[in-house]
Amino acid sequence: MGKPAQLSGIEMGRKIKTSIGLDEDLLAWVDGMIKRKRFASRTHAIEYALQRLKEQQKEELHIMYTDEILNRQ
Repeated sequence: MGKPAQLSGIEMGRKIKTSIGLDEDLLAWVDGMIKRKRFASRTHAIEYALQRLKEQQKEELHIMYTDEILNRQ
């Protein structure tokens, strides 16, 4: 087994091959970001975006939970 991947200091699990469909304009933007060295690859771009979304949703749930607790008092 290979070494776990790193994404912005966050250890990711082993990679599993999959395929996705993307809007042509979005894929062109990702490819442009790769050319500008913002991302190393399409995989890097997708992993980065999904990790950010995951973190954002975790934060939103935390805020909702905190608000719910405060509103009970």
